[in-house]
Amino acid sequence: MISKKKKITVNTIVALVFFALIAWAVVILLKPSNGNVQAKEDQWSEIKEKKSITIGLDDTFVPMGFRDSAGKIVGFDVDLAEKVFSNLGIKVNWQPIDWSMKETELNTGNIDALWNGYTKTPERAKQVAFSTTYHRSQLALVVKKSSGVKHFSDMQGKVLGVQTGSSGETALNSQPSVLKKYIAGQKAVGYDTFDKAFTDLNANRLTGLLVDEDYARYYIKQQANPNDYGIMTGGFAVSDDVVAFRKGDNGLRRAVDRELAKLEKSGYVHELELRWFGQSSQNLT
Repeated sequence: MISKKKKITVNTIVALVFFALIAWAVVILLKPSNGNVQAKEDQWSEIKEKKSITIGLDDTFVPMGFRDSAGKIVGFDVDLAEKVFSNLGIKVNWQPIDWSMKETELNTGNIDALWNGYTKTPERAKQVAFSTTYHRSQLALVVKKSSGVKHFSDMQGKVLGVQTGSSGETALNSQPSVLKKYIAGQKAVGYDTFDKAFTDLNANRLTGLLVDEDYARYYIKQQANPNDYGIMTGGFAVSDDVVAFRKGDNGLRRAVDRELAKLEKSGYVHELELRWFGQSSQNLT
């Protein structure tokens, strides 16, 4: 028979081992893994050492970042980002992502930045850090002229499409008096990519599509009959396009801001806007 004293000693040892195991498990769980970059860490030194950076994008978002007929990723943002990082001696690796999960992809370390017509908003500021504004744009309602829609109010009871997780969806919901109050059910149909939405617009499953004007004009220009489409703007605020970083990546953000300022001053950004959009965003206020 085990004595009472020995029994107490054994129980004490078992308890100590139990609590030690719990403490060890907590430490392991709290320790960041190599694949999960924490927001507080600044990755700039590592990026400079590797001489490469991974940038996330929606590779259907013309003309900002998309695949051409040969499958190569091209676009306004692609040209600008590659110029910035080329000046810094760093190669860009483009990573297509689910745009509705973009901030999660960034903050878990799967990518190092978001550069793809990313609009600066108060909601996004809670999750990521922004570069300086490098381009301005506005939302546009795209319709087929045959629909008879000439004003936002003409969308009364009609079906509207937006990209899920886009700035257009945010603006539609945050400013319901501009357009949302008119549309069928006061709710838009969500799409994971804009090309799918345009397919439904062409098939008359949608009457209108709320999209960035740069995208709308570029897309329409590629159609067989560009005059079949109408574009309406107004009501929604002009938006600022920025690069998104993890909040802790201050070194990376400052380096990009310095290069953007140089390219703005040299006229490179203006020339790039004219090449891709046919107009400059400098006149938007």
